[in-house]
Amino acid sequence: MTTETPDDWRRPGPTPEQQRLDLYAGLAATALALLSLTLARSTGAFLLGPPPSGLEQVFWTIAVPLPLIWRRRFPAATALVVSAAFIGSQARAVPEWQLSQWALFAAIFTLGAWGRDRRLSRRLRIGVIAAMYVWLGVSYVISFGALTEDAFADAIGPVPPLLAAIVTGVLINALFFGFAYFFGETAWIAARRQHELAEQAQRLRQSQAEVREHAVVGERVRIARELHDVVAHHVSVMGVQASACRRVFDKDPAKARMALTAIEETARTAVDELRRMLGLLRARDGDPDRAEQPAGIDQVNAMVDRAREAGLRATLGVYGEPTPLPESLSQAAFRVVQEAATNVLKHATGATVLDVRVRYLAHEVEVEVTDDGRATRPANADGLGLIGMRERVATHGGELEVGPRTGGGWRVRVRFPLPVPVGGPA
Repeated sequence: MTTETPDDWRRPGPTPEQQRLDLYAGLAATALALLSLTLARSTGAFLLGPPPSGLEQVFWTIAVPLPLIWRRRFPAATALVVSAAFIGSQARAVPEWQLSQWALFAAIFTLGAWGRDRRLSRRLRIGVIAAMYVWLGVSYVISFGALTEDAFADAIGPVPPLLAAIVTGVLINALFFGFAYFFGETAWIAARRQHELAEQAQRLRQSQAEVREHAVVGERVRIARELHDVVAHHVSVMGVQASACRRVFDKDPAKARMALTAIEETARTAVDELRRMLGLLRARDGDPDRAEQPAGIDQVNAMVDRAREAGLRATLGVYGEPTPLPESLSQAAFRVVQEAATNVLKHATGATVLDVRVRYLAHEVEVEVTDDGRATRPANADGLGLIGMRERVATHGGELEVGPRTGGGWRVRVRFPLPVPVGGPA
């Protein structure tokens, strides 16, 4: 990210393609200047006075436009050389002046558009323009000193002829140099704005990449939480059942066989839920056939049965008139019960009772899970299970209570507000 101010920005140098274009343009301007010199000599239009020798005319004619081949690589040096050669050619009365003045215009413009140091660029342009006005004054003095008495014999305007000539020259030069300065400044500002837009686009691309990276990380965390919810419960149940099977394997083969059957069913259920979750992750919008329906609150009974098979005295109580819940809310309630039951199996020492209660109230549904065990370690507020609970509850605008209960054991209680039916009370 750049912190430079507009005056601190320096325009990058020209590209190789731009340098080639400058070479061709400088050579073309030089060739046209030589053609203009040939035509001027052929017509005998020596407006600046008696010209020097032909070789010197060719020298000055080449000296003015040829440095333009380096105009973008060395704008300051080019402007100084061209302006000095222009004054020299004017002082020596070289008849070619049309292409030379446009070469001077291009040099001043380029200094404004490509000058690396803006402060130096402004000073040089102002200095060159001031030098040109000084030379204009000197040329007026020389020219008017050589005027004859009948030079303005045909003048009929209200302004004195000498004053009119001076004002005309000053105004024309003001427009000439003013446009060269203005267009150069405008070109530099446009290049700076293009640079700023390119930097903003780069920062935007970086920001988008960071957003994508954060989204990927968030998706990984979400998948980890879903895997935790799906796997932890069933694996915990299978662990408890396998332990029970080991203890009674020799003494009571029938109970061991029942425990192994429960392990098989729990494993199959875990695989089904994993397949369902992965199908849901792969599902696309508008393509519901790609994913099976996720578990909901109507499957809490089956989960309580599995906890009972794991050795807990698990009970389920449903109070109030069951109300159809939105799919997402039903799934959230099921996951909360599943996580609470998993924590009982994994972390509650000596737990023998698991009590699940679902209460359908007037404007909310309440889910409560309690046990009579002792926690083997302090609750981890940053654990994936509790984080998943909080996020699901917060998503539906509910309230979550997690903590020990009076008389021992642990309580997880969640209240989800029921959606207001269409046309119902506000």
